[in-house]
Amino acid sequence: MKSYVLTVKCKSTRGIVAAISGYLADNECNIVDSSQFDDLDTGMFFTRVSFISEGGVSLDDLSAGFEPIAEKFGMEQQFYDSADRMKVLLMVSNFGHCLNDLLYRWKIGALPIDIVGVVSNHMTYQKIVVNHDLPFHHIKVTKENKPQAEAQLMQIVEDSGAELVVLARYMQILSDALCKKMSGRIINIHHSFLPSFKGANPYKQAYERGVKLIGATAHYVTADLDEGPIIEQDVARITHAQSADDYVSIGRDVESQVLARAIHAHIHHSTFINGNRTVVFPPSPGSYKSERMG
Repeated sequence: MKSYVLTVKCKSTRGIVAAISGYLADNECNIVDSSQFDDLDTGMFFTRVSFISEGGVSLDDLSAGFEPIAEKFGMEQQFYDSADRMKVLLMVSNFGHCLNDLLYRWKIGALPIDIVGVVSNHMTYQKIVVNHDLPFHHIKVTKENKPQAEAQLMQIVEDSGAELVVLARYMQILSDALCKKMSGRIINIHHSFLPSFKGANPYKQAYERGVKLIGATAHYVTADLDEGPIIEQDVARITHAQSADDYVSIGRDVESQVLARAIHAHIHHSTFINGNRTVVFPPSPGSYKSERMG
């Protein structure tokens, strides 16, 4: 039996759930997990349905047969094979905590993705990447060569078939054009002190102000710097006894965890962009894998 996922986004109206469940039942499919949300402010409906094809119907046939229903309700819909692993391109600069965390999760099977390469504007993590048998791409970025650098980046995305780009503390600002072209396909991570503590050493600034909570935010990248739709956030409590270095260490831990959870939600098709916000459904049962032994 094959396991599939159906995602739907459309205007909310009566009969959507009945139409979806009826169609799947008619095609000998059994729903194993389902989440839905009606946004009363925008009038939009979102749903993610995980199901098993007990009759052997192919993904292509399911998708083609669903078209009349999608047209009737004006749906943006997509069928996915749960066994398919998303191709992901990682980008990093000189802070490697998120990169190292993602590589570890990928290596042990806790993050089921296919990493197709790592891009950096520095050589700092070349050895680490190559030791993981992954392609490393050094793209130096300056004010003068930025258009050429982004063209090189897009060539890597196209050649590798990357479906998602993850800015794992990549410290270069992407152009508006690139953000629009890759809309909904780039995830960034940063500390959650913005807009209070901007610029260099935000953790030191937070320490000097006696901040008691350190947080991190993962979001989709848009042309508005660090203001894209938020996918995941978390915080850690700080006490007066902790130093500025402690702030940095704790902050890096939170950033790593938040980024991994955001990627996990995206690759399992649990996220929907809803204007400036997101709808993020809980993971399906069994979507978190334990470490591979052996």
